[in-house]
Amino acid sequence: MAQVVRPLTALLLLWLAGVALRLTILAVPPVIRLIHDDLHLSETQVGILSGLPLVLFAGAAVAGSLLVARLGALTTLVTGLLLCAIGSAMRGVGPSVAMLYAATIVMAFGVAVMQPTLPQLVRTWVPQRVGFATAVFTNGLLIGEILPASLTIPFVLPVLHNSWQWSFVFWAAPVAIIAGIIVAFAPRQAATANAAGAAPRRWLPDFRSGHMWRIGLMFGCVNATYFSMNGFLPDYLTQMGRPDQINAALTALNLGQLPASFLLLASADRMVRTSWSFLTFALICFASVLAVVFLGGIWIVIGCAIWACCGAAVLVLVLALPPLISAPGDTHRMSAGIFTISYSCAVIVPIIGGLIWDLTGWTLAPFIPIGVCALLMIGLAPTVALREKVQHG
Repeated sequence: MAQVVRPLTALLLLWLAGVALRLTILAVPPVIRLIHDDLHLSETQVGILSGLPLVLFAGAAVAGSLLVARLGALTTLVTGLLLCAIGSAMRGVGPSVAMLYAATIVMAFGVAVMQPTLPQLVRTWVPQRVGFATAVFTNGLLIGEILPASLTIPFVLPVLHNSWQWSFVFWAAPVAIIAGIIVAFAPRQAATANAAGAAPRRWLPDFRSGHMWRIGLMFGCVNATYFSMNGFLPDYLTQMGRPDQINAALTALNLGQLPASFLLLASADRMVRTSWSFLTFALICFASVLAVVFLGGIWIVIGCAIWACCGAAVLVLVLALPPLISAPGDTHRMSAGIFTISYSCAVIVPIIGGLIWDLTGWTLAPFIPIGVCALLMIGLAPTVALREKVQHG
């Protein structure tokens, strides 16, 4: 019986950790207008608030690898969860812009150091079903994106008397609870193994690794496209005279990710081992971007939904690679390098799209870097599938 319960417990904890990765991040967009009005933010300050987490995700991933090497993956995960909860709850203190930014940095740092722990824990807790376990925590991540985005305005804010400050505390509470659950129920053998690795391990990612760069760029193309489309679609549809489609398109872009995360629960272990899986999803992503740009009408919503589904599939498969291809004890290093590369793309690509739009005034300008990302995914797809394990000397 214990042999059955332990994997199920590990999978539940991975799923909860995935949920916690995004709960506090996606709590911001529903209340951004309230923050804007209350603190008299400029549009530049709003942009900084939205961009700070991505910058931390890119810049602090290596710090997460260092903490895993020194403290172990489980301790680092719990530390990140607590920082995330504390930082989120403190965002409403003041209120002041400086406190909002400072607390956002603390929160985002917590998330950033958590991210490299999950592939390491997948390898430690569920070594025989890495693809399945990755699909489980990715499903949690997507649920963590959807819950605050969909529930804050209609349910949370009315209960909290429209207080954006208390809404941050509301979404911080589940993160703190998840930290407690993980401390209480994490597999003891895994915790012991982490503690036993007291000898200093390597933590700096090997940025000379071409395979890590290819995986990171593949992941980066997905992240960059997701954040670019979320950022530019409202203005694009307004310019095209279709503001009525904004809600449907954004809903499709986010809810459309869920089907893939559920389907890959059954097939990720097989699909991560063939380049055809990556190539097929990359080709469909490119076709869906073309549908959004050139077909118009209802095809914008359909294209967003199809891209979201295939982009989420690539996300699951890419996140499953570090535990499978890295040498024992090096999963956190490779994961940190991949997160650094991918979130750097997520910061840079939307900026490029916005600059091109500002300079040319062309409505389709933001889709130029998005199209480049889609083509790059196609080129990278045959090179990132599971091969022999990478050995680090």
